[in-house]
Amino acid sequence: MRYVHSPQSASAAPTATADEFRAALAQLAAGVTLVTAHDPEGGADGEDAGMTATSFLSVSLEPPLVLVSVREDSRMDELLSRVDTWAVSLLGEEHRTIASRFAMKGRLSDRLLFADTPHHRGEFANAPLIDGALATVECRTEQRVSAGDHTLLIGRVLAAHVPGPDTRPLLYFRTGYRRLG
Repeated sequence: MRYVHSPQSASAAPTATADEFRAALAQLAAGVTLVTAHDPEGGADGEDAGMTATSFLSVSLEPPLVLVSVREDSRMDELLSRVDTWAVSLLGEEHRTIASRFAMKGRLSDRLLFADTPHHRGEFANAPLIDGALATVECRTEQRVSAGDHTLLIGRVLAAHVPGPDTRPLLYFRTGYRRLG
């Protein structure tokens, strides 16, 4: 049997409520990352921005592509619409506080958060990379896709490093940070 999708059937189909959707997806464990970018227009030396993300995944090996989801109309979405390079640090369980700080709504300025976070600058994106991360990638945006209340950024990986392979990953599961094992 072949299913043919038509616009009429899509509009008549039921939709899960936000609470149902949130509860179902809370059952999926996800790695925790810090997405960062450098804004050259942010003052004399520019300004760094960061956000915690669990919606990060590999898309392709040839060419090396990744995808990250950012909330539409957020500071990071606005910044990544102007700059085409960014970085991702895959966080270990010792980075729980960093993940929490960069996930807070109404948080302190990113400048203050980075001042208190051990990091170094990436060679290609000039964005902060978290010291002791499980791995880091620097990317150039290949494509931006509007998807509901988020923007999906597909990035070509310019550099990938694994500085902390023996570190255990920080996971997000059932609305909280968890440890593996």
